[in-house]
Amino acid sequence: MKMARVGVLLDRHMLERLQQFRLNAFEKFVTEILAHRGIPFEVVHSLDEITNDKYDLLIAAVVADTRQSAERLWRFAEQGGTLIGYGGLNAMADRLGFIRCESSGTGYAELPEPYPSDRPLRFLAAQPWLRIMADSGNIAATEAGALASGRPDGERVGPALLRFTAGQGRIERWTVDIPTTIVGLQQGLKPVLEDGVPAPDGTAAVDDGVLKADDVMELDWTADRLLTETGMPYFAFPYADLWRDVLVGHLIGAAAERGLSLPFVGYWPDGIDHVALVSHDSDGNRDEHAVSTLETLAACGIRSTWCMLESGYSAPMYDRIRAEGHEVAFHYNAVEADEGIWDEAEFSRQLDWLKRAAGTPSVVSNKNHLTRVEGWGELFRWCEKYGIEADQTRGPSKKGNVGFIFGTCHPYFPIAWADESNRFYNVLEIGFLTQDLDIGKWSDSSVIAPFLEQVREVEGVAHFLFHQIHIHNREEVRRAMRTLADQARELGYPFWTSQEINDWERSRRTLTIETVEADGSSSVNAPTSLEKSAVVWVPLPEHVQGDRAAAPVSDEGAYSIRYGIRCRKTVVLPGGTNR
Repeated sequence: MKMARVGVLLDRHMLERLQQFRLNAFEKFVTEILAHRGIPFEVVHSLDEITNDKYDLLIAAVVADTRQSAERLWRFAEQGGTLIGYGGLNAMADRLGFIRCESSGTGYAELPEPYPSDRPLRFLAAQPWLRIMADSGNIAATEAGALASGRPDGERVGPALLRFTAGQGRIERWTVDIPTTIVGLQQGLKPVLEDGVPAPDGTAAVDDGVLKADDVMELDWTADRLLTETGMPYFAFPYADLWRDVLVGHLIGAAAERGLSLPFVGYWPDGIDHVALVSHDSDGNRDEHAVSTLETLAACGIRSTWCMLESGYSAPMYDRIRAEGHEVAFHYNAVEADEGIWDEAEFSRQLDWLKRAAGTPSVVSNKNHLTRVEGWGELFRWCEKYGIEADQTRGPSKKGNVGFIFGTCHPYFPIAWADESNRFYNVLEIGFLTQDLDIGKWSDSSVIAPFLEQVREVEGVAHFLFHQIHIHNREEVRRAMRTLADQARELGYPFWTSQEINDWERSRRTLTIETVEADGSSSVNAPTSLEKSAVVWVPLPEHVQGDRAAAPVSDEGAYSIRYGIRCRKTVVLPGGTNR
């Protein structure tokens, strides 16, 4: 059994052309999707680098849509490769018996099996094709799924996926620009320059004169929210994570159809499938608030992340917080009503204050006060420059927009705007789902169960924010924390700090899957600094699975169905050895 060789085409000449006109190439985000999943791949910088002896699967992410490029990509497929596109490859439409239609804006995709089918997935960018002939010569075309414009019940504008045979190979074209859709859901499709559009039911007045993360969001107030049993509205679906699973699952399936295996790395250490995170913002800054919070956390068995707002606590309190296993983090204040400003020098000054006050040379995590944000990448640039490795700012600021407002519960490295050539920031974003529960201003504890269930489904981070001042003053908040702790543990959630999540994500990304064997075992190059056991999954194509049909029961723990395909599990122990 061979390991599939994946190439991602990011044509340097096309990237330079886009940068010349300050146009975004969010399609580059496909590399972050693959890196987060631990899938081995190579970036291809030119059409001249494409050869069938180097790549089995080629993702045409950024490439000029010309007849010349189409001819080169066609030859790759014709000679046995699998070519994959996300809303592109338009210069091939006529040759494949289709015609390019008007671009579609937002809408909803009904996906074919084996992809998620319980509800349509919201998309933000799509390029439909229309069939103009039953077939085109010896090219067989298959249409799967459907796209609806605007709303789930909107006008049908084309299939979700087109699959073609081309000579000895295949062309697989998703109508949706999946990478751009994921970027838009997670980061928005425009910078934060003005107040956002409020919820029509009055539950989320984001037009409050304060620029925040949720002033730019790409979900629908009606179609994308549900109500809990107590009537609390919430954004119910992590669309970005679901699209990520579609993209990865399709790649793994496309490899398996060729008898190839495309291995990947588990998101969490062996024995862990999802993680909970509790963070606090120290608004009020009184030691008694901290004491009450420490007592509540101890009773709940939770270690948490404390985002400190200037002027903070007394010096001994920071020592106690750390001694009890918690993380001291930054809470940058740029809210004018609280004597803050949006300014790099002020960010640096406040961070220096925290380091002195807490007696620490470095701070790993930050969350902005009131989720204050302006522009696109300023915050991430400041974090990079001053040593912040993880940010938590992207979350809801209102009662009616809690939940998966940014489509994700996974940590990710954000992509820059075109003015920075769409580079990736070296800052891990770990967004949150909701703030203090059961005090009227925010949602109530009825959201805990659906949040935990959905995060579990996509193997993400269930991040809840509780302010120390409310933990101290309100029994309802303390009770909500106990409810969260109980329900999370029933579902197998361990509680980690933001720093632990950051350290793990960065560590697991250093794993390199080098080879796979016929029995599904793998050779993995792991750093000696790996502190927890990582998991590598090796998909077994159908003809290989048959060899394992009679596997003894005691061996079945090493196998699991992932992305609809039976996979073998390898555990990479701390220090880099395999088990």
